[in-house]
Amino acid sequence: MESINVREKLNLIDDHWNPRIIGELNGQQVKVAKIEGEFVWHNHKNEDELFYIIKGKLIIEFRDKEVELNEGEMIIVPKGVDHKPIAEQEVWIMLFEPKNIKHTGNVEHKLTVKKFKKI
Repeated sequence: MESINVREKLNLIDDHWNPRIIGELNGQQVKVAKIEGEFVWHNHKNEDELFYIIKGKLIIEFRDKEVELNEGEMIIVPKGVDHKPIAEQEVWIMLFEPKNIKHTGNVEHKLTVKKFKKI
């Protein structure tokens, strides 16, 4: 067991929309990513997903509303709910997701990551 410095891990990332695994617990993966711009509409049929904002402001669009998240805030997107993250400027996020989650659900897109790397 060793401590994990989340900011140091994020400083290793130089691309967007490509989450990296920094830890695992109870079948969940803890991931960090830098994001900027618009992602793709998608949902995760069988998995909930937690977004925690480390730096910046993230908007998550849902079919019926949008939610703005600021530093230190988080949201849990329930399984099956369509959503689209949008970052007008670079945002640093932490994600808690089941190990078997598909990055963009059943949507294939140029931003889809098939295999997450550990850092």
